[in-house]
Amino acid sequence: MPFTKLVKNSAYYSRYQTKYKRRREGKTDYYARKRLVSQAKNKYTSPKYRLVVRFTNRDIITQIVYSEITGDKVLAAAYSHELKRYGITQGLTNWSAAYATGLLLARRTLKKLNLDEQFTGVEEADGEYTLTEAAETDDGTRRPFKAFLDVGLARTSTGARVFAAMKGASDGGIYVPHSESRFPGYDIETEELDAETLRKYIFGGHVAEYMEGLADDDEERYNSQFVKYIENEIDADSLEELYADAHKAIREDPFKKDEEEGEKKSKEEWKAESKKYRTSKLSHEERKARIESKIRELA
Repeated sequence: MPFTKLVKNSAYYSRYQTKYKRRREGKTDYYARKRLVSQAKNKYTSPKYRLVVRFTNRDIITQIVYSEITGDKVLAAAYSHELKRYGITQGLTNWSAAYATGLLLARRTLKKLNLDEQFTGVEEADGEYTLTEAAETDDGTRRPFKAFLDVGLARTSTGARVFAAMKGASDGGIYVPHSESRFPGYDIETEELDAETLRKYIFGGHVAEYMEGLADDDEERYNSQFVKYIENEIDADSLEELYADAHKAIREDPFKKDEEEGEKKSKEEWKAESKKYRTSKLSHEERKARIESKIRELA
């Protein structure tokens, strides 16, 4: 019988270190987080801001987050479902919606910090690679608000939607350090960015092309796949104008309220709402009375 070394012995288990809960669940890349969160000591307690971008099946979540010992704090947030207030009602998880959500977050953050007039960003998206630079003010040179992109566990392949949100935030006036190499339209051989291709993605041109092609090739599939677009009378030709108007509306009022939302519920109303679906625990007397009634029914 060959010799087999017992690796998982008592010494192994006594030295085994359990990984963090979010690492065990596969939710947090702590190798990346450590480098995103750690701040230079000579900056003392200055917060290091992150542009956090996350995707769900039906929504896009963008946040400006900074870390403290007690945990992460959110400075501002924007969600793609809020784009309905600005005229974008369909395709809330595509590339163009991610750009608009990033733009909304940037304008909202700068408005909150009273920097929206000093840093306007790219007012009309042209697809060119630009970074937000320092602005000249009456008090001297003012550096832009800086945030580092946090993609979480998302794949950072060329053309990914996380870079759409980053481009939107960058064009919105936030300084997000990045290169043009991950945008759609970047040629790896010539190492140049085709601004026209990137602009097409920003204004939903890739969706419009697909809509036109599908309408010509398979009308039945087009009617089922774009049923909501058809109901809202959105066709391929009107997409660019729709996104352009949304960008303009976002810049005018990044804190626009939802007209159909109605009044917000108070804390007491939410408490009463939650109690509707909660089964209350019976007291000792109630349990005793319940047992007695059951005995009487059997007798």
